[in-house]
Amino acid sequence: MSLLLILLIVLPLLASLGIMVGANPRRTALGAAIVNLVFAVILFTRYDLHSGGWQYLSEWKILPRLGINLTLGADGLTLTMFLLATLVTLSALWIAPKIEKREGLYYVCLLFISAGVIGAFASLDVLFLYSFHELALIPTFLLIGIWGSGDRQAAAWKATIYLGAGSFVLLIGLLALYLSIPSGLRTLDIRQLDQMAATGAFHPASWIYLVLLVGFGSLVSLFPFHSWAPPAYACAPAPAAMLHAGVLKKFGLYGLIRIALPLFPDAMHQFNGLLILLLIGNILYIGYVTVAQKRLDWTVGYSSVMHMGYIFLGLASLNLLGINGASLLMFAHGLSVAAAFALCGEIRRRTGTLDYAELGGLAKVTPVLGLLFGFAAMASVGLPGFANFAGEILVFFGASAYGPEMIIPVIIGVWGVVISAIYMLRAYRNIFWGPIAERWASLSDIAPTARWSVILLLLPLMVAGFYPQIILRMVGTALPR
Repeated sequence: MSLLLILLIVLPLLASLGIMVGANPRRTALGAAIVNLVFAVILFTRYDLHSGGWQYLSEWKILPRLGINLTLGADGLTLTMFLLATLVTLSALWIAPKIEKREGLYYVCLLFISAGVIGAFASLDVLFLYSFHELALIPTFLLIGIWGSGDRQAAAWKATIYLGAGSFVLLIGLLALYLSIPSGLRTLDIRQLDQMAATGAFHPASWIYLVLLVGFGSLVSLFPFHSWAPPAYACAPAPAAMLHAGVLKKFGLYGLIRIALPLFPDAMHQFNGLLILLLIGNILYIGYVTVAQKRLDWTVGYSSVMHMGYIFLGLASLNLLGINGASLLMFAHGLSVAAAFALCGEIRRRTGTLDYAELGGLAKVTPVLGLLFGFAAMASVGLPGFANFAGEILVFFGASAYGPEMIIPVIIGVWGVVISAIYMLRAYRNIFWGPIAERWASLSDIAPTARWSVILLLLPLMVAGFYPQIILRMVGTALPR
């Protein structure tokens, strides 16, 4: 039994309990987040790369006759997601502003998101993988509806309906997967499912893959199931947007890698054309929609949806090179989009607006804020030196290796990089360059606390950008060959 792995899930819940009984919300939450990041780094660095596979295992029998047990474990991909989750959690809690109403509930919601997503990544049982994700979704709706801005109620309800429907479809797919297993072999343990599929003892129907693709895809904002995401992120408080877009959205991609790749190889080949069409919608259609946005929060929200297309392109390559790139890009995108939303929150807090028409020239009075936003923007564009660049290059190479039918999707993907540069550089110019309005002349620069919370995200992006093998060696131990 791995105590550190269990504590990764339990510690945020214990901190939430402490806040409920009267502990200082901010200090308690930050303390738990710092300790959790230390635990994640220890687990990451102690993982035995030579042995590979699942390590740090713990198991509790729940319904053994039905093959349902709470089993926790981690391999290289899981540990990479732990590192992402704990980095973004600490940054989100660190940059959170002073809360005037229901401060305790605010921090409890953020901690529950962190605990839920870490539990989902750690679960080797499909049922608990799903259940932990649902635990993380509920506080997301509360954060948008209570502490959001703009048309927050409509955004919260829209996200609730879309994600609730996507979760229901996913549950149907998982139940169908369970019922398709021969009665004497039924289990929900990912390790046993992989083994049965590898030995030919289990051949799930292809239609189940389509149901899972729709379910997981809705949670990831795969086109055309994407319209909930931009308004939810634009209206959400910055820490909630950081955690959902940066970490929780990766659950759907993680589920496809864990379940679809090993269990449905034939179905993935059969329906790969459909997936390619959908991801092109993410890259091309959503990319042009992003260019048309006139507010920074909506630009970053649509950008987050667009970049999911690159990760799906890596999955559609169906080879180790592309899937490695998709895994690295999951990590990189989580950090870069979290940094972008954190800086959105800082700009909104100082100016009260994110409308391009009302801003401009802020670099004259907030040079550090402008510099940090420039780094976040360049990471999002995929500038060399950031992990996003390394991930996208691997995705393009992996997709090119699939065959001649991938030539057009790769060309569209490269054009999408140009589109990304257009809308991010436009945002940077409209906010930080040009003449400055008189009312912004006395703005204060980003505070040291917020500055370091963003650097906490940008620094690993650059480390993994200059030396991506740190992440690739880990995720490579988890991917099917």
